[in-house]
Amino acid sequence: MASYRTRRGKGKWMAAAFIVVPALEIWSIVAMGGWIGGAATFLLMVLGGVAGAYLMRREGRKAWTEAQRQTQAGQIPGRTLLDGLCILAGGILLMSPGFLTDLVGITLLLPPTRRFYRSLMLAWLEKKMRDGSLLIRRR
Repeated sequence: MASYRTRRGKGKWMAAAFIVVPALEIWSIVAMGGWIGGAATFLLMVLGGVAGAYLMRREGRKAWTEAQRQTQAGQIPGRTLLDGLCILAGGILLMSPGFLTDLVGITLLLPPTRRFYRSLMLAWLEKKMRDGSLLIRRR
């Protein structure tokens, strides 16, 4: 019964996020439009999407090359795979319209701030493995 409540509680947070985040994005676009004008706001949003695609491609290529190098050296590219997930998420956030998602997206793409997200993901994975809710099986 406890696991049901936990899952149900997470669903409420997700539903709230799907309502609150778009509302904040619309508010930020309208506020920016009032501050710098509609055309400049639109141009800034397009520029954010283009920059996101460029950074995602550049950083993604670096992560892919590093993962290949580590694999060829017989190492498990764990950190590099987490970097790749951050890069993918950051690129998607930057290509979506809105300034708040752009802010989070850019921090996911830049290596110095990406370390923070990577450490959060590692802590989450370790917790899941310790409590037995995440199992890794070999075939």
